[in-house]
Amino acid sequence: MLKKVIAVCGPTASGKTALAIEIAKRFNGEIVSCDSMQIYKYMDIGTAKATSDEQRAVKHHMIDFLEPKVKYSVADFAVRARDCIDDIITRGKTPILAGGTGLYLDSILNNIAFDDFGSDPKFREEMELLAEKEGNDAVHKLLEARDSEAAQKIHPNNLRRVIRALEVCHLTNKTFTEVNKESRRETVYDALIFAIDADREILYNRINERVDRMMKEGLVDEVKRLCDMGIDRNATAMQAIGYKEVLEYLEGKLNIDETVELIKQESRRYAKRQLTWFRRNEEINWVRPNENDGMKKIFEKCSEFLD
Repeated sequence: MLKKVIAVCGPTASGKTALAIEIAKRFNGEIVSCDSMQIYKYMDIGTAKATSDEQRAVKHHMIDFLEPKVKYSVADFAVRARDCIDDIITRGKTPILAGGTGLYLDSILNNIAFDDFGSDPKFREEMELLAEKEGNDAVHKLLEARDSEAAQKIHPNNLRRVIRALEVCHLTNKTFTEVNKESRRETVYDALIFAIDADREILYNRINERVDRMMKEGLVDEVKRLCDMGIDRNATAMQAIGYKEVLEYLEGKLNIDETVELIKQESRRYAKRQLTWFRRNEEINWVRPNENDGMKKIFEKCSEFLD
């Protein structure tokens, strides 16, 4: 018998956390975060983690457990998240997966087997040297030429993942996309998946407002603290949207207005990539929880699914 899980996904700033919490409250649930940056400690403002009050209201898993210096792969994430899900079910509760990192969500729901394809340190060194000399975009363009679908999904700033995708192509003579598809095994979950469908203008306004709020709440100081802790600017954690731009501000490359505008721009671009990713999944139920009877309809679907 497949294990039943509910998932809430969608673009950044669309209201995923709020919806997941409401579902968890109604259906005796606990939340498993599917966000590639909320796993890191000390990164609360820029990653928009659930507030202390929200975490007290509903138990959250897969956030705030990793030092920012530590490298953590999607394979590592999938193993730990599946253990969380099993524990939640064993205790008679409902797992609610929530987050906007499509690959992390898919790695769980599609039971992807991330086989070890080995490594080529020399190749990685060449790519890192290229990035150092010509910038991250130069490496990303190589991936775009080799696997355009993967390039659409991986941001140029996520240099580690870009290089790993190229390395897999190099080692297997296949595209990274092909390798991921071949790695899918029979799923162990029966999933009801919701994605929040917001009008583009409303979504972009929410993104802009969120960035302004993050700046007021102390995003610059948060990045300063990470630097004071010795977190390298090339660490995966520091490539998150908001952190990389603030680093450039702290290094004198941008003024504060340019920094804020760049974070908003990168966040909007990220939202577009997220929507592209999720719209490929025909199993997703697109919802508008803030419209008339929106939550009622969502709760009805959940009740039918869990019965």
